Amino acid sequence: MNQQRAARLAYFSSTRHYHVEYSGMAHLSAEMEVQVTQDARTGKSFRIVSESGSHMLCEKVLRRAVESEREAAQDHSSTALTAANYRFTLAGTEAVNGRPAYILEVESISPSKFLYRGRIWVDGADFAVVKIDASPAKNPSFWISRTLIEQSFVHAGEFWLPASNRSETHVRVGGTALFTIDYGTYQVQPATALAANSAPR
Repeated sequence: MNQQRAARLAYFSSTRHYHVEYSGMAHLSAEMEVQVTQDARTGKSFRIVSESGSHMLCEKVLRRAVESEREAAQDHSSTALTAANYRFTLAGTEAVNGRPAYILEVESISPSKFLYRGRIWVDGADFAVVKIDASPAKNPSFWISRTLIEQSFVHAGEFWLPASNRSETHVRVGGTALFTIDYGTYQVQPATALAANSAPR
């Protein structure tokens, strides 16, 4: 179903708001706005609109997060939620935002900073991921002892797209970093609409 939806999605864009806050030996924070566009023909692009706050956090956390997603988008098959990358176990059912959903335990088959382990909630009607509670399959740095990730998705027309992401990271030398992404409001164009607009008249 994910593959079918991806094939029908010609274009989307949104302005994301990234925020990171570190509390420990010091208290630092930074923010960034990023215009994200995905086109079925040219792929996904990122444009930093603005940034403020700690220069170190902008460089070491926010810009790296954007670069990591840019890298992951170039090889979608290696990060897709498929049997090639994950093992799945049905853990039960639960309502999410008033809709029935399946709960699945997921475990990555190979360690990768782009994969995760934890739980996902899959919408019972659309078979789309609507919620994730997980940790990275591979620790991205020695200095990080643990990262907890919560992500939710929103129904945008016939598609399900990320709505929010919250990552809480515990640093070995002391302190906690809280990283959030608000994915903003989407402008979406299905492939059928694109074909109709480009058809000769």
